[in-house]
Amino acid sequence: MTDPFALFDEWYAQARDTEINDSNAMALATADARGRPAVRMVLLKGHGPDGFVFYTNFEGRKAGELLENPHAALLFHWKSLRRQIRVEGAVGPVDDPTADAYFATRSRDSQLGAWASDQSRPLPDRQTFMDRFDTVSARFAEGPVPRPPHWSGFRLTPERIEFWQDREHRLHERRLFERAGVGAQGDWREGLLYP
Repeated sequence: MTDPFALFDEWYAQARDTEINDSNAMALATADARGRPAVRMVLLKGHGPDGFVFYTNFEGRKAGELLENPHAALLFHWKSLRRQIRVEGAVGPVDDPTADAYFATRSRDSQLGAWASDQSRPLPDRQTFMDRFDTVSARFAEGPVPRPPHWSGFRLTPERIEFWQDREHRLHERRLFERAGVGAQGDWREGLLYP
């Protein structure tokens, strides 16, 4: 198989069947404008040949770093399968209709939490956050909860995708796909790597 997205779909489907919690969890590595790295776990909410999508508060640290330095790396690790996938590429915001459509699928409490949260900013205590949650709950008591203007998504358009499979005696197998062309439609070249 030389299509990295078909291979990703195959591995991801197996992970959804075997991982107990959050098979869509991935580590997101960013760097600020000075090149200082940071990493955190986020959830994959869409994927395909055009990229890998996740959502966040655009006033938080991760969004600030992605807007300053629009390149990132993702890591999926499925321990039960003894597999991981590394993805590297350019990052940009999703369009408003895409963000609106995803936001509408979130639970009402998650929607309200997006309004109540000042992500990455300190609060004096948890009660302050819960009071804010109660305030927005009352504000949107009637009807649907709209997407906050500070909340949207990013799409990482991959330039490199590496599939890692654990093997006995640390003789692991790695398959590296690199984009040969420019943009989301570029061709992919594959190399088989070993430890």
